Amino acid sequence: MNVQLYVYDLSRGLARQISAAFIGTQIDAVHHTSIVMEGVEYVYDGGVKTVRPGKTHLGPPMQIIELGTTELPMEVIMEYLESLKDIYTIDAYDIWTHNCNNFSNDFSTFLVGTGIPSHITNLPQTVLDSPFGMMIRPQIDNMVKASKKKNDGLLGIDGKNSAKAPKTHQQEAISVKKPTTLHEFNTVMAAAEKSCAVVFFTSKTCKPCATLYPLFYELAEQEANNALFIKVDVSASYDIAQKFNIRSTPTFITFLRGAQENRWSSTEKGTLKFNVQTLTDLAWPPHPHELLQLTELRGSNSKPVLYSKIPPLGKLKTKMGPSAEDAAIQGVMHFISARSAEGAAEATLPDLGILSRFLRAAPSKLPPEIVFTVVDLLRVALVDPRFSGYYAEEQDHKTIAPLLSYVNSLKDCPYSLRLVALQTACNLFSSPLYPQHILGCQILRTSIIQLITTSLLDDKHHNVRVAAASLSFNIAIAHSRLRNEEHREALPEEDQVELAASLLEAIGLEEESPEALKGFLLAFGYLVYCAPEDGELVDLLKSMDAQGTVSGKGKLFPNEGLIQEIGVELLGRG
Repeated sequence: MNVQLYVYDLSRGLARQISAAFIGTQIDAVHHTSIVMEGVEYVYDGGVKTVRPGKTHLGPPMQIIELGTTELPMEVIMEYLESLKDIYTIDAYDIWTHNCNNFSNDFSTFLVGTGIPSHITNLPQTVLDSPFGMMIRPQIDNMVKASKKKNDGLLGIDGKNSAKAPKTHQQEAISVKKPTTLHEFNTVMAAAEKSCAVVFFTSKTCKPCATLYPLFYELAEQEANNALFIKVDVSASYDIAQKFNIRSTPTFITFLRGAQENRWSSTEKGTLKFNVQTLTDLAWPPHPHELLQLTELRGSNSKPVLYSKIPPLGKLKTKMGPSAEDAAIQGVMHFISARSAEGAAEATLPDLGILSRFLRAAPSKLPPEIVFTVVDLLRVALVDPRFSGYYAEEQDHKTIAPLLSYVNSLKDCPYSLRLVALQTACNLFSSPLYPQHILGCQILRTSIIQLITTSLLDDKHHNVRVAAASLSFNIAIAHSRLRNEEHREALPEEDQVELAASLLEAIGLEEESPEALKGFLLAFGYLVYCAPEDGELVDLLKSMDAQGTVSGKGKLFPNEGLIQEIGVELLGRG
C-alpha cells in the first residue's frame, strides 16, 4: 500500500516573497501536511479527520511526496489511530509544537518507519528563533485560539468533503454484513461455521422492516462477539432470496454452526430479541465460572499495569557514559523530557529507526550495567502508545524480542537489569496493538514467559516478584478478554500451563509480600477463569492441588480476599 505526504502552502506563495525580509530567513512555504493512502487523506485539524484527497477548501497540494509503502493491515492502522485520539485532540492543537505536521510525522513513522522531511517539522522553531517570530507569537496564538473556537479546528476542515475511513477490528466486528450475491453470502456465512448467524431478509419497499432496523443494528453491536448479523435486500439479491425461498419480508433465519436453527416472519421486536438471545445461548453456553460469586476478582482494575516513573535523567545519562552522546539516546532523552514537562501532545517522536539500530547493537557492545540504563530509558518511552505502537508492528519484533532474550541469557543477570526488563515488557501493553503479538508471536511470547518464570521465585528481591506478577497479570487479562469476548484461546495451551504452574508455585512459596501475593493471585485467577473444562490447564490444577495451595495462604495473609474467592469459589466450586 503506497503512503503519500500531501504538502500544502497555507500562505499561497506569500511566505516565499516576504519571509527573508521579515524574519531574516528564507521560508518557501507555510507547510500544512497530511497522510494519504488508499484514496483517503488523514489530517489533524480539531482531531484526526478523513477527507477526500486534495478536495478540501485548501485546494490541491503544492507537492506530493512518496513516503514509501506499508504492509500493515488497514484494521491495524485504524487501531493505531484510535490509540492516538487522546493525544491529537482539538484542545491539544498548538501551531508551534503540536500541529498537523507533527501528526503526519508520527503517522509516517508508524507506517513506513521514517518521518516526514525535517525542514517541514522544524519550520515553527525556525520562525520562533527569529526576533520577529517571537514578537508576533502572541498575536498568532490568539488568532489560532479564535479560529479553533469558530471552526472546530485551525483550518476549518469540515465534513463536506469527508471520506469514509476504514474500520478497526472492533468496528468491523459490530457491523452488519450486506452481501448482494450468493457467492458473497456464502463467503460471509463461512465465518460463522463454528458460531451462529442471524439473517434479516428485507426490501427497500418494506415499511414494517424499517421499524426493526434500529433494534437489529443494536443487537448486532451488543452481540458482535457472539453472532454474525447479515442483512439481505431481496429486491437486489434475487439469488440469495431464491435459495432460501423467501416469499415475504421481513423474514428471519438463524443458523447454528452452519445449520438452520430457526425461521420466522414477524414484526414483533420481542420475538427478535428472544430468538437472538436463544441462539447465542445455544452457541455459547455459560461457563460454570460465570455463575460464581467472584466480586473481588471481577471488580479488580483490568487495565494493564504500566511503570511510568521517570528516573533522574541527569544521573541516568552520567551512568551511560559515552553512550549518552549517541544521537539515538539523545533523541529519546529529549522525547521523555518534553513528554514529562509539557505532556504527550508536545513530545515529538524521535527517529525510531536510529534508536532501533542502537538497541539491537547494545547487548553485543555494552556491558550489562550500561544496557540497564538503555532499557530503563526504553521503559519510560514505551508508556507512549505512539512509541509502543511502532514496535508492536515492527517486522519480526527484531528489536524488542532479542533485547529480552539477551536478559534471559545472562547467567547472573543483575537485579536492576532484570527488574527494568520486566517493567519494560509491562509497558508494551500501553498500545492496544501489542497484546495480540505477545500472545500470538512465538519468539516474543517465549522470551516474555521465560523472563516471568525465572523471576517469580526471586526470594531476594520483592520488587522483581511484584514486576513479574504485573507482567503475568497483563498477559492473563489480555488473554482472558479474548477468551470471553471472542471465544478463542489466544495464548497457546502449553504456555498457559507453564505460566499457571509457575504462578501456583510462587503463590505457595510467598511468605513476605502481600503485594506480590495479590499480583500472583490476580494473574492466576484471570488465567483460570473460564478456562476450557476439558483442557490441560484444568488437569494441571487438579494434579498440583491448586485449591489446597491457594486456600493454604489464608493463615499467613488473612486480609487477602482473593484467597477465599480463588481458592474456595473458583477452584472449589467452579
